[in-house]
Order: sequence, then structure tokens, then C-alpha cells
Amino acid sequence: MYSKSMLLQHDPRACLPSAEDLPDSDDTPVDNELQNFIPNFLLSTLAHIWSERMDWFFGVDMGIYYDPYQPAIAPDGFLSVGVPRIIDEDLRLSYLLWEEQAVPVLVLEVVSHTRRGEYTTKKNFYAEMGVLYYVVYNPLRKRKPKLEVYQLKNGQYQLLAGEPVWLSDLGLGIGREIGIYQGIKREWLYWYDEQGKRYLTPEEELRSAQERNRQLEEHLLSLGIDPYTL
Repeated sequence: MYSKSMLLQHDPRACLPSAEDLPDSDDTPVDNELQNFIPNFLLSTLAHIWSERMDWFFGVDMGIYYDPYQPAIAPDGFLSVGVPRIIDEDLRLSYLLWEEQAVPVLVLEVVSHTRRGEYTTKKNFYAEMGVLYYVVYNPLRKRKPKLEVYQLKNGQYQLLAGEPVWLSDLGLGIGREIGIYQGIKREWLYWYDEQGKRYLTPEEELRSAQERNRQLEEHLLSLGIDPYTL
């Protein structure tokens, strides 16, 4: 027979499944390389911008479990703030809301040839979950905007104007620009500061540093100084 004190000590979360018990995605394969490239590009750049912070996590094609009795939903990318960036050496298998205690603040969906409810069912589901920013990128669009960013207000998503779009609760902006990633020149999504200036990617930072070193070497040589003997 349970005593009152035993009932008070009961933790209902202890009965819920862990990440090891659940699939790590929704088992839906991507049908467009951009669904993988774009979120990974944003992740690598954010890891550079927020290199000193360990209170965030960016998942790519990872299952989010909102309800332990329902299948996971796996957006192309999502960002949570206020959670450990790394939980242990094995990293996260999936994202369980009852363990993380934090709803993703941003979700990204990259639309491919096969529509999967990015403008309807998924959008409604993320609103119900409480995701603050919903980002939809549709590279196939010709007449409508390719990038749409919504903010949750009073339980409904409202389209934010402008581009890059400033995400005040994150202290970041997001927008599009032609650039090079892994040798591929095309339109990519980038992070921006509050003044609308694009953050450099790690590759661009490296090239910039190499160019500064080259210019310094040339300047020293012009003065008759061998930079390699300093």
C-alpha cells in the first residue's frame, strides 16, 4: 500500500520513454539535397557565431517528440535555446520535450518537389507545439517569395515582413544570398546581425584571415623585411 509521502515523491516523467526507446527520426527520407545542405550550413555558421555559448542546440532531420504516444515529427532543422548544447559523448538521438523542457524556438522546413504539408498541417502542428518562429524556404518558387518567416502571436502564425528578417527573441536575422558552400555556388540561407549585415561563414572567415596574412607579407616585403625571419 502506497503512503501519501510515496505518492508525493512519484515523478511521472520517470514512466515516459527515453530517447533510446524511440526512433530518432520520422523515417521519411529527404528527396532533395538542399533539405540536408541548408540546415547543416546554418548549423555550422551558428556554431561559429555562438562559439562561446553552450546553451543552445540545432537539430538537423532529428525527431521531435511532442507526445510520447505519437510519432515524431522531424523538421529539416530546428533551434532550441536554454538547453545544453551537448548532453553527453553520445550526443542526442532525438529531441524529447518532456526531457528537454524547452520547445524549439525556431523550426526550418525546406520545400522540395514533393509537398509535405509545409504550408498547412506542419505549420498548424508547430503552432500548436508553441514554436515561436517558423521558417519555410521554397527554392522552387518563381512568383511567390521563396523565404517566408512566421512568428507565433496569440496562437497563430503571422508572416514577418522584410528580408533579412530580424528574429528579435533570438538576436539573429535570417535571409538569402548567393554564396559558396562546399564548392556549390547558389542561393543559401544565412544569419544576419541587427543592422542587416551578414555573418561570415567559417570558410569565409578562414579565407579572410589568409588574405590579411598575404597582404601583411607583401607589405613587409615591400619594406625590405623578410616576414619569415621574424
